Amino acid sequence: MTLIDTAGKILPPRYVAWLTPVFERLTTLARATDETSAAQRMALVAFSIRIFSAAIAFVSQIILARLMGEFEYGVFVFVWVIAIILGNLSCLGFHTAVIRFLPQYRTEGADEAIMGLAATARIFSMISATLIAATGIAALYFLGDRIESHYVQPLFIGAFVLPMIALGDVLDGTARANGWTIQALSPTYIVRPLLILAFVAGAIGLGRMADANTALVAALAAAYLTTVIQFIVVTTRLRNRFPARRVEIHFRTWLAVAFPIFLIEGFYFMLTNADVIIVGLYLPPENVAVYFAAAKTMALVHFVYFAVKAAAAQRFSGLVSGADRQALAAFARQTVQWTFWPSLLVGILVIIAGPFLLSLFGPAFQEGHMIMVVLFAGILAKAMVGPGEVLLTMSGEHKICAVIYAVALAANLGLNVMLIPAWGLLGAATATAAAMVIEAGLLHITIRRRLGITMFIASRRSTGHRLSANGVR
Repeated sequence: MTLIDTAGKILPPRYVAWLTPVFERLTTLARATDETSAAQRMALVAFSIRIFSAAIAFVSQIILARLMGEFEYGVFVFVWVIAIILGNLSCLGFHTAVIRFLPQYRTEGADEAIMGLAATARIFSMISATLIAATGIAALYFLGDRIESHYVQPLFIGAFVLPMIALGDVLDGTARANGWTIQALSPTYIVRPLLILAFVAGAIGLGRMADANTALVAALAAAYLTTVIQFIVVTTRLRNRFPARRVEIHFRTWLAVAFPIFLIEGFYFMLTNADVIIVGLYLPPENVAVYFAAAKTMALVHFVYFAVKAAAAQRFSGLVSGADRQALAAFARQTVQWTFWPSLLVGILVIIAGPFLLSLFGPAFQEGHMIMVVLFAGILAKAMVGPGEVLLTMSGEHKICAVIYAVALAANLGLNVMLIPAWGLLGAATATAAAMVIEAGLLHITIRRRLGITMFIASRRSTGHRLSANGVR
């Protein structure tokens, strides 16, 4: 029995007629075997996971804010954002380099190189994260008297989570490179938030204070448990799919690609999270809590972009290494459509529901509604060019992509420093939105000039004629 037949038995005819094209498209997508349809299925799965995970994250943050109060919640999110950023940067780009090289090695049947790449990325990221954590702990020891007292112990706890965040990101990249979307996204975006909430509730039930330290210990335990399980699952599937008896290490080749990616994603992470950190440097934790709640609410829109980005990377890699430049340009246009229209629809709905959603965090959080409106303008500007940085990265244009993010980050930091003292939280939102507009404009211009592809929502035609056989001009 098809979806249409089932709907015909439970819905009025007019609704069945309206839903029939949707069901037909889903049926075609499920049965198709071409690469574009595979990417669309991956995008759909990633999108579904992100919807579910966004709901989980949103509800869990509301509960944490209610349990902890504005001050302690602000301390927690400030430290947790820093931990996420540093943990991701600890990979030095290897978690994305896996996505760049693994499909190529799979096509070539180079199982030994795949296993070598996976092992190298894991070991390298773990060592790097441990060194960064040790440096942070040493800095807290020697400079602790210069840091606000309410941040010292939470920062110390947060340092210990860095290795697991780094390893989790590498496992995420490995799973995405193989098309294992559920194994890639579920641990970080579904399992870990649920565990954090469960551990916090358990700790409070055992008599612990509902403060930032308790929440960060819960986050630490959740990160370790989630990553260990993900490691076992991904490693088992990897060994079954690529039964290599030995490993090949091409460290210099991988590092040559990974390091520019590190610069790109480092600038990107700072670009998307610098506002929270700078708010924490300039304003008290209560303001951090309000700003983070508004930004977290708008993340309900941004996950559309994330889902498309997660699905497009592998397909871009395959098209760039092939010879069909028209297919690359067509797919690039498709990713823009997949990004913009859902972002616009979801964003309008979230803005309308904004006052109610913010009130769930607490009465004081409703002042963040205007912050949401400003941030939405920036998110929409980014959605107009789709996952352009993914196309540049997979096309070998790492350096120019890093420059784009460096410029946008510099603008973000500069505007935050100028506008937060003058406009407070609204200044931080304005600075972030302006940086997104600058980023989107630079990506659009660069892709058009470097690759001959017009990645823009209003574009109808892209040639892609400037790409050479290896994807680089």
